[in-house]
Amino acid sequence: MTTVDPDTVDPDTAAPPSAEKARRRAAGDPVKALLHQHRELCGRAVDPLEIAAGLEAHGITDRTAARFRHRDVFSLAEELYARSPRGEAPAAAPAPAPAGPSAYRALGCALLPGALAAGAAAAGQAWAGPAAVAATAAALVWPGRAAGGRFPWLAHLLAAAAAGWAVHRHGTALAVGLALAVAPGHLLAAGFAAGARVRLGGSRALEDFADRARPLLFTAVAAFTAAAAAAAAVAGAPLPVAVPLALLLFLTRLLLRHGSRGGPATAALALALIPVPAAAPAAAAALLVHAVLALSRASAHARP
Repeated sequence: MTTVDPDTVDPDTAAPPSAEKARRRAAGDPVKALLHQHRELCGRAVDPLEIAAGLEAHGITDRTAARFRHRDVFSLAEELYARSPRGEAPAAAPAPAPAGPSAYRALGCALLPGALAAGAAAAGQAWAGPAAVAATAAALVWPGRAAGGRFPWLAHLLAAAAAGWAVHRHGTALAVGLALAVAPGHLLAAGFAAGARVRLGGSRALEDFADRARPLLFTAVAAFTAAAAAAAAVAGAPLPVAVPLALLLFLTRLLLRHGSRGGPATAALALALIPVPAAAPAAAAALLVHAVLALSRASAHARP
């Protein structure tokens, strides 16, 4: 019998042939390693777009995708989807579903703050202002997808505080104007979300999607600004106070709806609490800059 001295054995030559082949396959197939790293994301994704958004959220860009022999993140996501256990080929983006009972309920809830505030104010009720503030702040919670961070509820509390403080200084008419702006804010936020999903489906690169999403966001912001001004005029609220505060709440709603971290919105709402005329406009402008950056990312529009 021939004996082999363990000290003279070369570990590389002693490795089983199957293990050596596996290492060579892994080295020649970087997508397989990426699939293993993001197996949960790929396994629960309903389409390649969701994988693309998830990869972007993990810091993978179009330039990074070149290391995986793909021209962009969308192409890489299609291969990951095709190789995941959920399916053998990329699925087409699902068609938009028609409005159902939940959509009509959401619209009814969006109309409720304005109706409650206008009715209470017309009846001369002393609780009209606080009720309008509470209903307007509660509207920020309705979209459903919570912001990230350790304390997402802090944004809701600060929104109520900012609106309540402004109403305390400027009167019930401001509360009514903010409440009346909830319904157009709901419709424009829903339209922006749907439009962004359509543009995500038609994009072939992250930069391409960002270029498509920014004009849509600016359109939604401009339309809401006009709607908030009209609501303030109907309620008799001062426009320089009502419009920036309404815009601040609208941007907070958009960011919460699309899963943004709560820190920037919380900081902007805290800034609006400062009792100087320029506080709310400055807070809204700062949050708009953050929203342009955050909401032009594909990961902001993945399905919750």
